[in-house]
Amino acid sequence: MFHWGSVITSVGTMNEIARLDLPPRADSRVALPDSVGRRFVIFADAEEEFDWKGPFRREATSTEAIDALPHANRFFTDRGCIPTYLVDWPVVANPDSAAAIRAMVADGACDIGTQLHPWVNPPFEEEVTTFNSYTGNLPRTLEQAKIEALTDKILLETGVRPTVYRAGRYGIGRNTASLLVEAGYRLDVSVRASFDYRAQGGPDFSAHPIWPWSLGGGLYEVPLTATNTGLLRDRLRVQEYAPARGLLARLGIFDRVPLTPEGVRLNDALLAIRQLLDEGHQLFSLSFHTPTIIPGHTPYVRNAADLKKFWLWWDSVFNLFAQHGVAPIRSGEIIAALDAA
Repeated sequence: MFHWGSVITSVGTMNEIARLDLPPRADSRVALPDSVGRRFVIFADAEEEFDWKGPFRREATSTEAIDALPHANRFFTDRGCIPTYLVDWPVVANPDSAAAIRAMVADGACDIGTQLHPWVNPPFEEEVTTFNSYTGNLPRTLEQAKIEALTDKILLETGVRPTVYRAGRYGIGRNTASLLVEAGYRLDVSVRASFDYRAQGGPDFSAHPIWPWSLGGGLYEVPLTATNTGLLRDRLRVQEYAPARGLLARLGIFDRVPLTPEGVRLNDALLAIRQLLDEGHQLFSLSFHTPTIIPGHTPYVRNAADLKKFWLWWDSVFNLFAQHGVAPIRSGEIIAALDAA
């Protein structure tokens, strides 16, 4: 098996790799060149359907929603946006869903990255538990083996060697960044800024920023964009006021808003974007899960009315971006721009 990391090491350009589970140093921040302007990008989790409220199951590998993805994807391409679909093992292991992804790649309708759900990704050596659903909690050798297996499978089924990675459930660990460098990845998009998953054994991103940074070894991090809104957005911490967040949000005092149509009201997203624009934010990273495009597969779209709201959310956000000159950018263009910074 070929390892890009060995090539990087041999030419002496491998830097010490920073840890993704720790906030970055201020001097690791990388700004896009001014010529790039303000941009937005979509990193979507292309994955199997499963019971979001039930236990994790190796047998839950249906990918029926991917059949509808080429049609849904035209909503984005018609607006000049080429999403990056972060595909996991069930998607590329199923011949039908793999073919759908492969056809979109061939048409230039999307870019491809990696998303790793360890409970459905070989090799299967760990017990299926909530703790182990965060890939970064696995032993280094097992996390490495799963990354390598999925990377090779995506290359085999799509003809594209992925260079963008997201840990399923945002489950990075102390070894993830160095393993990604060894596997030839250039961009990680696993960090969900302002969120804390320690209650289930996951990572804590409460102190991570929303700007891109370098981890060393040619690897960059572009976090999912989230911001605090409300009158006391600069004074309160989400973790300290979690039980009262709903009330504080309704009163306009404090709320945490990630840029996703899943569980985020349109008006809240528009407010957050306007606030970030006023603050000079340059790169907006948005996300969703592909099963959401079919009612009933995720908690966010249960019926036709929910699906209509889902697409209205995107349409309204795109209109706001257009009004402010925020243009779409592809993942490969982000890597090139960060390299040039």
